[in-house]
Amino acid sequence: METPPAVDGSGRREARWCAVTGGRGFMARHLVAALLRSGEWRVRVTDLAPAIALDPVEEKGLLGDALRDGRAVYATANVCDLPQLIKAFEGVDVVFHTASANPDINNFQLHYKVNVEGTKNVIDACVTCKVKRLIYTSSSSVVFDGVHGLFDADESMPYPDKFPDAYAQSKAEAEKLVIKANGTYELLTCCMRPGSIFGPGDVVIPFLLSNGWKMFIIGDGKNCDDFVYVENVVHGHICAEKTLSTKEGAKTCGGKAYFITNMEQTNLWDFIYMLLEQLGYKRKFNIKIPLFVIRPITYLTDWSYNKVFVWCGMRQPKLLTSARIKYATLNRTFNCKKAVEQLGYKPIVSLKDGVKITIHSAIDEHI
Repeated sequence: METPPAVDGSGRREARWCAVTGGRGFMARHLVAALLRSGEWRVRVTDLAPAIALDPVEEKGLLGDALRDGRAVYATANVCDLPQLIKAFEGVDVVFHTASANPDINNFQLHYKVNVEGTKNVIDACVTCKVKRLIYTSSSSVVFDGVHGLFDADESMPYPDKFPDAYAQSKAEAEKLVIKANGTYELLTCCMRPGSIFGPGDVVIPFLLSNGWKMFIIGDGKNCDDFVYVENVVHGHICAEKTLSTKEGAKTCGGKAYFITNMEQTNLWDFIYMLLEQLGYKRKFNIKIPLFVIRPITYLTDWSYNKVFVWCGMRQPKLLTSARIKYATLNRTFNCKKAVEQLGYKPIVSLKDGVKITIHSAIDEHI
């Protein structure tokens, strides 16, 4: 028989504690806000910085209020430091593990240390602190080999023998650890595999604001992708936690991985143009650069990033690496039927509305 939730003196359900690793990251900030808005959670935000630094909007908003009244606390915790994690997870019911190494840095040692060994530490800390549920932010890239396109891939797709970059390889290894940990000392686990995430606070929109007029198509321009608005990714995480918290749900989704997208597969370049159109660019870019032209450039840029190559006094932008070209020129679409049926997931913000919200937010920040 399940233990009934604690209630306060007024008969209302008492908020439980959860922790969000990498809590100051892009998606994690939206997750923290959603957890606080629900009223069901007190949130321990963990990240590398010795203290939390809020921007003016956060200071006056939900997170600032929650930090002041105790509904949220900040804890310094490096996922590579097990004692720090154990301290951060004390008294926590659920951990949302979003922390990850920067995917722009294609360094296998770094990614292995943070994404794989760090995830092992998170699991060990959860077991030590008797955390009930662990929701891991994985990636749709864990089934992508960078050679073959994916169209409507579902969770039966196996991990590839080779990966396009260190990020994808390490996320797959970490996901395996989380799946294997399900049922270990009563810890229940679930993995989310979001598609290409966008939304307020991402790094793509500021780039488009500055460089939209320079855009061109790489390859034949026919490849599709599965974009997902950040609030839908958050919603998927919350759906997974709620499902995992019931006996039947735990049997169904414990130790499983789920693709999470907007369920609106679209041409990659049409999506970028949709963003540019919202920014005021009226002319659709139609210059196409063949792959045989662009590939030699990627070898130079790959080398330049590794060597911190400086050209004309400026660090080269990390856009034309060989891994990025693979992501930008091959089909990568995923089937969310399993998440819909087993987690009750359904996108709450459409692609079109997500684009409008994202652009308006970015423009407001630039004013």
